[in-house]
Amino acid sequence: MSEWLVLTLAMIAASAVVLTIAVLNNRRVREDDDPSETPDVIEYMTMMIGVVYAIVLGLAIAGVWEGRGSAQEYVRQEAQALHEVSVRSAVYPAEVRKRIRADVDAYVHFVVHDEWRSMTEHGSLDDEGSRLLARVRADVTGYHPKNDHEGQAYQPLVDEVAAVDDARSARGQSAGATMPGVVWFGLIVGALVTVGLIFTLQIRRTFRELLLAGLFSVLIAFLLFLIWDFDSPFGRGISATAAPFLDLFPGAAGG
Repeated sequence: MSEWLVLTLAMIAASAVVLTIAVLNNRRVREDDDPSETPDVIEYMTMMIGVVYAIVLGLAIAGVWEGRGSAQEYVRQEAQALHEVSVRSAVYPAEVRKRIRADVDAYVHFVVHDEWRSMTEHGSLDDEGSRLLARVRADVTGYHPKNDHEGQAYQPLVDEVAAVDDARSARGQSAGATMPGVVWFGLIVGALVTVGLIFTLQIRRTFRELLLAGLFSVLIAFLLFLIWDFDSPFGRGISATAAPFLDLFPGAAGG
């Protein structure tokens, strides 16, 4: 069953139960009942809806912010592992060391200048990056150590390449939007309901009340924009950056 159908049925069922109880309860009211003795439920409901929506907004912002932080951490782990591969290859012969470092630099250059654009525009990794990383892996795993010193460095280098591959996969999974459509539906509908409830409180046209209503609406719009901006860790204004690559591989800054 579609999640949208489940959501629709749940909302209809909840409304039907509440309205049915309200109608049945209203039929039991006696003629001498004085509603003025009962506290006004409108203000209470408005307050509770605002509180619930504030909690939902807070959780959404925390979720997308955590996603952005995780994406940046994956970039740092990938760059650090590549740096370790480049540095630890110093124990290998000059020809092997030069080939490993050249392929690492080629991979970093591609990630910074080409694959980053692919993640920003399409939310996915580029196959060329996978091919370049496979070349680095082949350089490391294809060499047969000639002595104990090289043999001790071999397995750590293989592990670092595996760490690069793992961080790259995690970076690819973080490249797209993280918020499901049903969550956006709830956020937008909740915003409309929360702002719309202002008019149930008999708001007047005084400057102070109109100013507060406008500022409240602007705040809701800003928070929704913040969630949208953080929702794509690599694709929008406040996004994860390639700074860890550039810090550890300064030569990759060139075009």
